[in-house]
Amino acid sequence: MTYGVPDDGGDEADVTHRGGLPAAVARKIVDLPALLRARAAARAQGRRLVQCHGCFDIVHPGHIRHLRQARALGDLLLVSITGDTQISKGAGRPLIPEELRAENLAALDCVDLVYIDPDPTALGLLREVRPDVYVKGKEYENNKDPRFRAERDAVEACGGRVVFSSGDVVFSSTALVAALEQSADPYHQRLAQLSRRADLQGPALYSSISAMRDRRIVIVGESIIDSYILCNRPQVASESPILTLRPLEARQYDGGAAIVARHAAALGARPTLITPLPTDDHGRLSQQAREFTARLEQQGVVVRALPVSQPLPEKQRFLVGHQKVMKLDLVEPLVLDVGQRESLHSMAVDAAGDGCDAAILTDFGLGMFTPVSLGRLCRGLRPRVRVLAGDVSGASAGLRGLRDCDLVCPSEEELRGAMQLPEEGLPLVTWRMMEETASRHAIITLGADGLIAFSRLPALATRADDGAYQQRLSSEHVPALSPIPLDPMGCGDSLLTVATLALSAGANLTVAAYLGAVAAAVQVQRLGNTPITPADLRATIARVHAGRLAYLGEAAGERRMKVSA
Repeated sequence: MTYGVPDDGGDEADVTHRGGLPAAVARKIVDLPALLRARAAARAQGRRLVQCHGCFDIVHPGHIRHLRQARALGDLLLVSITGDTQISKGAGRPLIPEELRAENLAALDCVDLVYIDPDPTALGLLREVRPDVYVKGKEYENNKDPRFRAERDAVEACGGRVVFSSGDVVFSSTALVAALEQSADPYHQRLAQLSRRADLQGPALYSSISAMRDRRIVIVGESIIDSYILCNRPQVASESPILTLRPLEARQYDGGAAIVARHAAALGARPTLITPLPTDDHGRLSQQAREFTARLEQQGVVVRALPVSQPLPEKQRFLVGHQKVMKLDLVEPLVLDVGQRESLHSMAVDAAGDGCDAAILTDFGLGMFTPVSLGRLCRGLRPRVRVLAGDVSGASAGLRGLRDCDLVCPSEEELRGAMQLPEEGLPLVTWRMMEETASRHAIITLGADGLIAFSRLPALATRADDGAYQQRLSSEHVPALSPIPLDPMGCGDSLLTVATLALSAGANLTVAAYLGAVAAAVQVQRLGNTPITPADLRATIARVHAGRLAYLGEAAGERRMKVSA
């Protein structure tokens, strides 16, 4: 396919592409002879050629910024794309055929030339074009993949240089493809793909839910009181332009580690909660702590208190209708002395006993854990539990202190903050976290885009270079299963609890992640934290299944209409 070559004249309104592509765009898409002529002309004129290479299946904002940064490094920007036959990113990829991918790039004002490369790598093209600058994403900076090494050597051997530019790519194109498939409604193609799996059918999922019953689980972490203060419509104060709120009703919910324990109990498990609780002036549990303990024990949670002087942390949220307008944290940092840390460690190990189905460590960044104490607790629990899981919340939480966990469940923001990698692709950031913490599985939550479940492949028994992480991680994207969220607070806690119990009952990671997504879909439709039951999970699974069948029926109807037309 030949579109044309760049020139300085011609009628911009001319159409040279059968789909109505403007001539100014079509001329940018060139074959190899035209590309080499353009390169020779640029060299003769003393113009620097910059080259970028990739798949560019979905051209997202990160790509555009990447290309603009590359264009600023020279006088002419060539973007070479991998041809369809050489892309091996899974079934159905590339999503966009090579001709349309080339047109998308050629339509960008920062791009001067586009070439569809029939080879699996850019090595041959780099040797022929000999760009002055070759720009790759920042994730390649420490890449030791021999294919990229050969590309770099080829550029530098011809006097060019290699530059790494991030482009602030938040998601990989692969993750975005999965997200885009759900853009029309919650029962999209990706969900249909998942539900074809035998272990994600209703009966199999119901069996996994039933298997959570009677699982012994230990939860260690800070308990929090989440207060919702419902207010009337706000007004502007007369003395200054500040918001005036008038409380109408206050509701309190158990949060933090407490709601994780209550979720587990409601699902039929046997949870033990180890948490700091305040004492009075006589060294006994305070009235607040006794009421807290009685409330949880009535729900089936065994509470083991670590006595502290600080009151239970409270986080107040002020709402007008269902909209949160302000949050007030009434939190005193926990400062545990050496004796208290020893007591915490002993209590957790004793609660696990000679063998326990699961343990969850929840760090809400209030000072209960240090990286050292968190790592020691992981080592103490590891031989005593079948599944060890960890989660964090907040910028000061200790994700990197977790060690040898079967599952970690941070949000993308928490993960990037902990690893201090705000710009790299999500799989690379996850890979580095899993390598550092020796974690087996990770579920990274993406808010409205659902979650991605990552597993380290068996070959990772020994450390590998960053350049090979794509081949050493498996991943599954599970879309958000609730179309309109009411209150996202507590979704991560419900997901963590359900996924951990599912793993402890023998489910694989995809099933655990899917059930976790179901739990989050239940929670996000509720105002405030309330325990999730097996009936809640089954009802949501049935709703999603019914919606998927309706979606497939509509799609089949559309196909029939196209055939009849």
